[in-house]
Amino acid sequence: MVTAVVGASWGDEGKGKITDMLGEESDIIVRFQGGSNAGHTIVNDYGKFVLHILPSGVFHNHTTSVIGNGVALNIPDLFKEIQGIVEQGVPKPKIKVSDRAQIVMPYHILFDQYEEERLAGKSFGSTKSGIAPFYSDKYAKIGIQVSELFDEESLREKVEGICVKKNVLLEHLYHKPALSVDELMNTLREYREMVEPYVCDVSSYLFEARKQGKRILLEGQLGSLKDPDHGIYPMVTSSSTLAGYGAIGAGVPPYEIQRIVTVVKAYSSAVGAGEFVSEIFGEEADELRRRGGDGGEFGATTGRPRRMGWFDAVANRYGCRVQGSTEVVLTVLDVLGYLDEIPVCVGYEIDGRVTKDFPATRELKIAKPVYEVLPGWKEDIRGIKEYDKLPENCRRYIEFIEKEIGVPIKMVSNGPGRHEIIYR
Repeated sequence: MVTAVVGASWGDEGKGKITDMLGEESDIIVRFQGGSNAGHTIVNDYGKFVLHILPSGVFHNHTTSVIGNGVALNIPDLFKEIQGIVEQGVPKPKIKVSDRAQIVMPYHILFDQYEEERLAGKSFGSTKSGIAPFYSDKYAKIGIQVSELFDEESLREKVEGICVKKNVLLEHLYHKPALSVDELMNTLREYREMVEPYVCDVSSYLFEARKQGKRILLEGQLGSLKDPDHGIYPMVTSSSTLAGYGAIGAGVPPYEIQRIVTVVKAYSSAVGAGEFVSEIFGEEADELRRRGGDGGEFGATTGRPRRMGWFDAVANRYGCRVQGSTEVVLTVLDVLGYLDEIPVCVGYEIDGRVTKDFPATRELKIAKPVYEVLPGWKEDIRGIKEYDKLPENCRRYIEFIEKEIGVPIKMVSNGPGRHEIIYR
């Protein structure tokens, strides 16, 4: 069976911890989309880690970590990450990289920076990791696949064509230095040496693994609302964040993804620009940000303070629906123990009418949150292992959320550690 771990909202829901945890009962863990533009924070027996491109299951000796064809592969980042975890005492992970994955080039990162500079106040709040230029090139059919690194002659021809296009933009739109074919070829040779031992026909590998009954875990990056089709377009990422894309980005049949574990945060947070109806500001937001996550709510990749808000049932119900969630993990519940009462956004008021449906961006821009206020539990719940030992108001909060989103909450995370989890 194939299991997917995905996010219900803007990302930052705590998927890394859940992947690390479910990795204990998996044989293969696959990243199927995105690149180094988001970080998964993991706290386990080896220490605290922030992974950007390695799957969050690399800490288990018995697992193989796979970079699927849907990933934006930054080769130097991947190798820095492998070295970084090995230096912290983690056994060297078994890694396979799809020969069909495409490579994030140094010029993708430059174009990302130049475009954000050019847009100035109207920018997308990019992490400047080269993701939008990378996926633009992939779909414009001028990306470079890992397999192409092994045919130098046609690779050079391709790079020459790419430079002709890119240099027109660099000169006339951005007024920046031109790209050099020779320099890019040297970089690509270095990349080839780094990645060669790991290259694999991943879809064939996963086909054989499924025949042998191996347990496969697909790890998504970001969340439903950052999906380019179903999210808060245009303030989205450039690859699909949905479990359904796991079939494409990993190369498995869609009907094999039978368990879709969607990670839902007990309050809301977001990094980057875009609509966020239940957002809060000022001291209220600062307090939640300071207490949130493990060491505060700051972007794992950018270090930027996250935007904060109350739990948004409209957004999370929609997020679970487009993921096709079979079960939910509710995270960071322990953070809310300081509150006397906790608002939950249960509807949006748009032009005088209240809706429980998540609209497209045009209407989101004018939506106002409709809150229902629940009593807080005023207690530290970390360390509690059994559901019925939780304070009554805490259980009420969980059950209220479950009813609103319409998907069973099977696990509740009440701390950042791997085993700080309550099974229901």
